[in-house]
Amino acid sequence: MKRFFQPVPKDGSPSKKRHAAAAEPGDGPASAGAGAGGDGEGRPAEEPRKFLTWNANSLLLRMKSDWPAFSQLVARLDPDVICVQEVRMPAAGSKGAPKNPSELKDDTSSSRDEKQVVLRALSTSPFKDYRVWWSLSDSKYAGTAMFIKKKFEPKKVSFNLDRTSSKHETDGRVIIAEFESFLLLNTYAPNNGWKEEENSFQRRRKWDKRMLEFVQHVDKPLIWCGDLNVSHEEIDVSHPDFFSSAKLNGYTPPNQEDCGQPGFTPAERRRFGNILFQ
Repeated sequence: MKRFFQPVPKDGSPSKKRHAAAAEPGDGPASAGAGAGGDGEGRPAEEPRKFLTWNANSLLLRMKSDWPAFSQLVARLDPDVICVQEVRMPAAGSKGAPKNPSELKDDTSSSRDEKQVVLRALSTSPFKDYRVWWSLSDSKYAGTAMFIKKKFEPKKVSFNLDRTSSKHETDGRVIIAEFESFLLLNTYAPNNGWKEEENSFQRRRKWDKRMLEFVQHVDKPLIWCGDLNVSHEEIDVSHPDFFSSAKLNGYTPPNQEDCGQPGFTPAERRRFGNILFQ
């Protein structure tokens, strides 16, 4: 993951020469017309610049209880994009049939009622100004959503870290929106868990390996939003010693690297630091 965005010193001058991919609008032939994402008059297309990310821990529940407060927050901040994690609404598809992670379930009376709650909430201001993409789990678990203002049109929206696959990540954990000058990644990372025999450690290792491969191959500046389920430095937690020695029912993993509070184990911290370093 190349560091396209460079720090700017207090005097306002860039500390390093800008990368070509981060050039200003109008620099070079890429802004020559509509074929390069412009408006047909030589101006590049407008792109999102303000982002809000939120682990809703059940978006439906928030719509029923906290929506006025969240609506006020969104109206005040006026974000161009809202990334949501832990949507916790099931994908469309009847029992035993293939699911459609891009659509809300509505084949039962209860799911139809729930879908109507969602549609009503999203039809009011300020959310009616956004288009929504879903990546949902088969059950009321995990899932992500991305709200993008309708005036912004992504070149492509993917739901898999491979970006070439039409499939969604398991449990709807990924949405990637590609714009002319950057990629926007929304993820709900799987929790490491406490016990090796529950397969959670392996699941997190595989996730981190794929995330590392993803960031190593991105060809544009990357904006990464989401619930990453990790605190990789001591300053990120209130009591580092407490979290480092945390156990569940006295269980100690066979690998010392997996000991401690999930999200703060040595193995997770090392792997996540390596991802950020790329």
